Amino acid sequence: MLALIVYLGAVGRSGSVGFVIDTYVVAGFACMIMLTLPHDMRRLLGDITLAFLIASAVIGFFEAIAQDRLLPYPPIRDVFRPIGLTGHPLTLGAMSATAIGFVAATRWPLWVRLLAIFTLYVGAAISTARTAFVLASLELLLLLLFTRWSKLSKRTERRAKGIVLLLLIPLCAVLFVVLLGAGFMERFRGTLFDDSFMARVTIYRVFDYFSWSEIMMGVHIDQLMFVVNEKLDLEFIESAPVVLTMLFGLPAALVFTVALFRLFSRLIRGAAGSAQLGAAVFIIASLSNNTFTEKTSVVTAIFVLLLAYRRPLLPAPSEAPTHVTEQKRPAARASGAATARRKARTAQM
Repeated sequence: MLALIVYLGAVGRSGSVGFVIDTYVVAGFACMIMLTLPHDMRRLLGDITLAFLIASAVIGFFEAIAQDRLLPYPPIRDVFRPIGLTGHPLTLGAMSATAIGFVAATRWPLWVRLLAIFTLYVGAAISTARTAFVLASLELLLLLLFTRWSKLSKRTERRAKGIVLLLLIPLCAVLFVVLLGAGFMERFRGTLFDDSFMARVTIYRVFDYFSWSEIMMGVHIDQLMFVVNEKLDLEFIESAPVVLTMLFGLPAALVFTVALFRLFSRLIRGAAGSAQLGAAVFIIASLSNNTFTEKTSVVTAIFVLLLAYRRPLLPAPSEAPTHVTEQKRPAARASGAATARRKARTAQM
């Protein structure tokens, strides 16, 4: 990341590195701070982050009821969309769906986890972020199918999961109908191929207005936005690949993508299974919007959650025998001394 910042500054596009510093450099420092903390303290920070996301989903629900937002946000033309504490409807949906997997990795009581997951699922639904809601539904199904219920035998676990699945499907259908009837999911009434979907497809035509040299070296953000607004008649760019390619240039964008992929893969590799699922939901949802290419704190939140719910490391193989040996040495010495004394007495007799 630092090499990319230096490169963009050297080629005269230092204005393009703002989100790299504010999003990824800050997230990196947060990771370093987390690694200095004991495991229990990391979990506490993860629990606090999840509590914030749950509170955001609750606030978003009441925003949908009151048709008014707690935080300022520019008006949207089609339907009212709550934002909670995240600052954007898509972020509310993506983070609510993401947090479901991490809640399953907590040590909270079962009823607290179930209530939190239900709250986050409703938050993903009322955000009207369709991709996030679909991902949240799949996430719930995968958690049910593949999460181990340790207190049950495998045979009993399969039966219990089957019963829960039979109950969960109609309950989710009823919840969807209720939210739809209450007017909280207006964007689900229309077809999938609406203006929002077409904007995500049309944006890739931006490459037709730039030469190969500009695509390889990148352009200024003002030049890019002029083409998007005037030529394509779009207000925003909701595509991370387009932003990265046109701001950094194709080679630098590929380097950035590989570095980000390696960072995420290392963080995900050591996390609990349900946390890995939550991280995968975050990545898929973020690829459909600008999360990876804007100044945001959600990347820092994901890094904190992945470090908070890592699987505890087992002691090294060389450590356990040493510890055991150190405990057994005094007993062995005492036993040897007693044996020597008995032999001496026998010899005297």
